[in-house]
Amino acid sequence: MHDDYPEQALLMKAFCDESRLAILSKLKVGERCGCALLEELVISQSTLSHHMKILLASGVVQARKAGKWVYYSLDHTGLMRAKQYLNAYTMAAEQITLIEC
Repeated sequence: MHDDYPEQALLMKAFCDESRLAILSKLKVGERCGCALLEELVISQSTLSHHMKILLASGVVQARKAGKWVYYSLDHTGLMRAKQYLNAYTMAAEQITLIEC
């Protein structure tokens, strides 16, 4: 976990945009169709596609295709990885000893 900076950066990128946070918030209540997200967030198809690509690549969201529709939901495994990375930094911060120069 210590040297996995590319994965950590990708995971953190998922949380570093207001639109992606809004999408994640909508998915907290359960699976959503892409068309529902478009209506609820009042964004364009290309904007949703851009953000979903990042969320899917990070592993915090998963997709399920049913016919012509794509349904999105939170991915527990990816979210747990993000939590583990943040916990590692939190634990390290608690143990830091301040030094004087």
